Amino acid sequence: MTRITVTVDGVTYTDDVEPRLLLVHYLRERLGKVGTVVGCDTSNCGACTVHLDGQSVKSCSVLAVQADGCEVTTIEGLARDGQLHPIQQAFHDNHALQCGFCTPGMIMQALDLLAENPNPDEQAVREGLEGNLCRCTGYQNIVRAVLDAAQRMRPGAGPEAERTTDLPVGTPRPRTAEQEQQASQVAGGGQR
Repeated sequence: MTRITVTVDGVTYTDDVEPRLLLVHYLRERLGKVGTVVGCDTSNCGACTVHLDGQSVKSCSVLAVQADGCEVTTIEGLARDGQLHPIQQAFHDNHALQCGFCTPGMIMQALDLLAENPNPDEQAVREGLEGNLCRCTGYQNIVRAVLDAAQRMRPGAGPEAERTTDLPVGTPRPRTAEQEQQASQVAGGGQR
């Protein structure tokens, strides 16, 4: 057994773990962070994506001992004071899910994408999410949600990003003319 200390969603945990225990299993089985799902166990689908010291990683390809001394943010760590994070709200408002299995990983990867590129176009969003698979949708609403979130999150991104506090959870935010144009381009497959 190896002793690790890791901060997950702002809470510090010290545990003895088997050296071969994957971070995804540590999060789910030891800490109860079941929003981080096990999809493929081969790092192909991205459903298990979390942030490790601010960078997205597929937690099925990281050992828990590798997270020793690090900060981990899971999907459960994004909402604050009953308010969804703007990217979570954008996914909700844009119907960017069907079964929801891939959604936590998509959101965590999209958050990383927006931290690197706070004003992406449709192609940048598609490329930024290419390591995360959705078996239900055609990605149109996912792309639309990420573009919407980029607008909502200005300035900045990441777990400490500006949060939507003026609207109750579940209330759609009115779109700007620029957002409407981007949404119609995504829905129509881009400019013609």
